[in-house]
Amino acid sequence: MSDFDEARERMVERQIVRRGVRDPQVLAAMRRVPRDAFVAPDWRPFAYDDAPLPIGGGQSISQPFIVAKMLEAAELHAGDRVLDIGTGSGYAAAIAAQIAAQVDSIERDAELVEAARERLQRLGYANVAVYLGDGTAGLEEHAPYDAIVAAAGAPHVPRALRSQLACGGRLVMPVGREPDRQRLVKIVRVTEQSYEEHAFADVRFVPLVGGDGWPERGTSGGRWAR
Repeated sequence: MSDFDEARERMVERQIVRRGVRDPQVLAAMRRVPRDAFVAPDWRPFAYDDAPLPIGGGQSISQPFIVAKMLEAAELHAGDRVLDIGTGSGYAAAIAAQIAAQVDSIERDAELVEAARERLQRLGYANVAVYLGDGTAGLEEHAPYDAIVAAAGAPHVPRALRSQLACGGRLVMPVGREPDRQRLVKIVRVTEQSYEEHAFADVRFVPLVGGDGWPERGTSGGRWAR
């Protein structure tokens, strides 16, 4: 077992299991995906720290616990089609792809899109497709989705993302009136016209910039708020 393998196992046990994440599929995925492969070489010694890390473009790879917490809330299943908003490094998409049948991921930064595509292809994630675009608009041409997970905070849940959920689909994302402080919100589409919604955690994410989100401005980190 390599030092990174040992660090990854400690990450799962100390940062994720001890904080209450219980979904066995999420835990298994977190154990399999090498977070060290999703950060720049200079940051690899810190890849399994309990913190977000910079990835360029003013963005960060989220704190591991947050990734696990959000994917557990999304209740992923083996046959699901998932929309990942804010590809970043591709780490969260890779975790989701360990569980779901197909992950479509959308990112507004062209350099991050190309880097994520190359990285995911090199690591063998054939069931992840990365698109350049406005995350607040989703990917209507590939909808509906069984789960939508957004790694950026919006002032409200974008209308397009609600409409692109399948009946029974789950949406998990940060929402808040301040660009750098939000609550994690989970929405379930019960019928074509009705949704259930509840908030369950305080978080800090980069702003979701787009036509139905925030205008471009400074950024924060993708982290559990303490």
